[in-house]
Amino acid sequence: MTTPEQGRRGATPEDYFTRMYAAEADPWQLADRWYEQRKYALTLAALPKPVYRSAFEPGCSVGVLSSLLAPRCRALLSCDREERPLARARPRLAHLPHVRVERCVLPGDWPRERFDLVVLSELLYYFTAAGAADLLDRAVEALEPGGTLELVHWRHPVADHARSADAVHRQARAHPALVRIAAHTEPDFLLDVFSRPEHPGTSAERLSVAAAEGLT
Repeated sequence: MTTPEQGRRGATPEDYFTRMYAAEADPWQLADRWYEQRKYALTLAALPKPVYRSAFEPGCSVGVLSSLLAPRCRALLSCDREERPLARARPRLAHLPHVRVERCVLPGDWPRERFDLVVLSELLYYFTAAGAADLLDRAVEALEPGGTLELVHWRHPVADHARSADAVHRQARAHPALVRIAAHTEPDFLLDVFSRPEHPGTSAERLSVAAAEGLT
């Protein structure tokens, strides 16, 4: 639950990420921790489609999740605001010609192309409510009809986070253009999968994986 003090805080300071990567090349040990490996496996398993035409993963850090998403995408754009993690992501992904790794600072550098998958993993809690609303709107606008938006966020308090994971996911669940089709809740993190339906008012049941394969 977001406290009143957290609600009044601004966005995470811009130098937070510079400081984190100056201290360690992979400050969250994304490539080594079983916690991260398991969370990434759940992230991939929750995606409703086997393959996506074009995906966008902002805040890709050192590219660990990008390397796992890549086999599920015909094209993948992975971005981060910091050059230090990108210097590790590029060689990790260099053998995947369909993956682009670029520097971008959100929200201003949000790409102008369309995607059928946007993954916001450990990202939105760095933004104020207004900033997260802007990014959610940009993600929805960038999604093709029938596209997938996936959110995954750490739930424990972090001093430099502008908001909590629970607040971020409540905000996404209330977006009028999105229908939540999957959810996973643990003490450590939240995972939500949304669809931007082709026809407004389409129910989650009509958008399920079983429905897509004609099983219901």
